[in-house]
Amino acid sequence: MSSIRNGREEQNCCCDLLFHQFDPAGTPRGGAGNIPHKASRQGVAGPPPAPSPPPAMSSSRKDHLGASSSEPLPVIIVGNGPSGICLSYLLSGYTPYVKPDAVHPHPLLQRKLTEAPGVSILDQDLDYLSEGLEGRSQSPVALLFDALLRPDTDFGGNMKSVLTWKHQEEHAIPHVVLGRNLPGGAWHSIEGSMVTLSQGQWMGLPDLEVKDWMQKKRRGLRNSRATAGDIAHYYRDYVVKKGLGHNFVSGAVVTAVEWGTPNPNSCGAQDSSPLFQVSGFLSRDQGRQPFSLWARNVVLATGTFDSPARLGIPGEALPFIHHELSALEAATRVGALTPASDPVLIIGAGLSAADAILYARHYNIPVIHAFRRAVDDPGLVFNQLPKMLYPEYHKVHQMMREQSILSPSPYEGYRSLPGHRLLCFKEDCQAVFQDLKGVEKVFEVSLVLVLIGSHPDLSFLPGAGADFAVDPDQPLSTKRNPIDVDPFTYQSTRQEGLYAMGPLAGDNFVRFVQGGALAVASSLLRKETRKPP
Repeated sequence: MSSIRNGREEQNCCCDLLFHQFDPAGTPRGGAGNIPHKASRQGVAGPPPAPSPPPAMSSSRKDHLGASSSEPLPVIIVGNGPSGICLSYLLSGYTPYVKPDAVHPHPLLQRKLTEAPGVSILDQDLDYLSEGLEGRSQSPVALLFDALLRPDTDFGGNMKSVLTWKHQEEHAIPHVVLGRNLPGGAWHSIEGSMVTLSQGQWMGLPDLEVKDWMQKKRRGLRNSRATAGDIAHYYRDYVVKKGLGHNFVSGAVVTAVEWGTPNPNSCGAQDSSPLFQVSGFLSRDQGRQPFSLWARNVVLATGTFDSPARLGIPGEALPFIHHELSALEAATRVGALTPASDPVLIIGAGLSAADAILYARHYNIPVIHAFRRAVDDPGLVFNQLPKMLYPEYHKVHQMMREQSILSPSPYEGYRSLPGHRLLCFKEDCQAVFQDLKGVEKVFEVSLVLVLIGSHPDLSFLPGAGADFAVDPDQPLSTKRNPIDVDPFTYQSTRQEGLYAMGPLAGDNFVRFVQGGALAVASSLLRKETRKPP
């Protein structure tokens, strides 16, 4: 996308934004004694001693990863979306090298790449290589890996990657990837006909381009974009094609991550580094099967799809208040909402709210649209998207601008409430607002959608992960207050051995989460190299 302000794209819970697409006819296409440790805000705290690991891992690990032992795993990855898949690929011995005859269009980067011929990118100084690069991410390693994979994509080019990949099993690090869904994570929970906002080519993972995969599947891109269904299938297929399946455990729900310093006499206590215990359960047909695994490093890659943001006002728990677009779809499908119904109240000024408006308009359901920002606010996502590429969203923006609740109606069945603050909901399906002048207004509604973003669910960490944020005194937010990590290793600045990547570390697009995987893999490989025999 060419017209992005300050090098940033609008961010969404699934790394890359989605929208419903309609065809011309109007049819949607659419703990065994381990003491929990709370991290210090001043740095790495001295954790209490942890007991020895149990003599054997749980049966779940045996089922998926073969015979278990008392030796802790080097790495556990929590989350099996694009971030976790990419990291698993790098930890499985797939190693990136610069092609001998490659010439990168960035002169400074090209000069640096020629200084260490035949040396894997994972073994080079990522800080040095990424210095001087600019782009649409705040992460220098994300910009570096993106530049190596897609050298001129921001200039409209389609130059091939300057990297070649070698499978070197001697560089592989044993690991396990735990995820609730199938490999691909939250992409399997999104309605398959929805279309990615990012270009299809930016959704791919290393050494398997989306367009090549889709050609083999006899699928095509829509205006350079892919459907969520195709992308979910691609990620699942990627794990199979790259031989990563034995590392993945689906249906795994992590309920606790605890850590401490190993007892010097225990198995696996090779140094004073922390030892992590990851506990949870497997969802199976026969019920829940508990598991408990031990590891020297834990990587958080859970994304931010888990917990919709809430207004925190009286009445928000009433049954007609919802926080997901699927509630509108379900109510329409069963006939609970019709053109004769009281309006649907949609709260929010992002693309999820726009999706809901487009959906309701398609079925002629009346809409009241409330948002606190001004329509001409430069931070509003509609002011950052090219009109030619996203006409549906700019139509919504035009409606927001022209159809105030107080003005005549060029858009029948739609009213906007710019600059209004929602005070409360009442049991008789009423919403009470306050306008900019302090005047209260009451509206009768049939259903309410609160679509104001989402937050990651890190309830399995002490304090739900808040102590690890850039500002520990503020709520954890992938946009405004992500986990504080070293920019070149993605290791937490407050807890050794704990890593975060993807949206949790502020990388909100598949295109850029791969740089986090590169940084984590490089750091872990260096640790393994330094580990005593």
